[in-house]
Amino acid sequence: MEHKGKAIAYLRVSTDRQGRSGLGLDAQREAVERYVRDAQLELTDSYIEIETGKGSNALAKRPQLLAALTEAKRAKARLVLAKLDRLARNVHFVSGLMETGVDFAVADMPNADRFQLHLYAAIAEKEGEIISQRTKAALAAAKAKGTILGKHGPKLARRNKADALERLAPLAGRLASMRADCLSVRQIAARLNDEGIASPGGGRWHPTNVQRALKRLDLPLPA
Repeated sequence: MEHKGKAIAYLRVSTDRQGRSGLGLDAQREAVERYVRDAQLELTDSYIEIETGKGSNALAKRPQLLAALTEAKRAKARLVLAKLDRLARNVHFVSGLMETGVDFAVADMPNADRFQLHLYAAIAEKEGEIISQRTKAALAAAKAKGTILGKHGPKLARRNKADALERLAPLAGRLASMRADCLSVRQIAARLNDEGIASPGGGRWHPTNVQRALKRLDLPLPA
């Protein structure tokens, strides 16, 4: 196959343990390779960042991202990310990346232009703020009722989230593609039902479970 250009992958995991185990990296690498293959690009290098997302919304705190940007600019290559949230849930950070002048793309939103990526970043940032506020309010309400917030609660929540994500994994690419095409949750539900694709629970799709699936996969929600 004749390549139309070069590509450099940027992969990111949030903890040392994830970095050592490879958790999350395989899925990101597969998404990037699929995008590169479809775009007829040649993947020349990969950069892996292992750090915590908290307090890291500055390029200076991402040495591997800086290295990837430098190499992409030098080689006139496209920087490819697996998912926008692997970069940051921060619109200013994404804007800063755009201002570097480096060509970049997001593998699970292959048809999104820069305006759409900027919009998705803003939505993701707002979604993160809302989730944080709801979590704090729920914990405060539980504490006011005398509920003892033990150590098993967070562990159970993480396990439930992991189970849900595992059931959604086969549909992640399909949902991301439809969101990149700016379909509403109602349109996504209708299309999945027309294609005979069952929901993770084995039933039909509805706007409610589509919205829940998008949230669990960290995909931007329709405005």
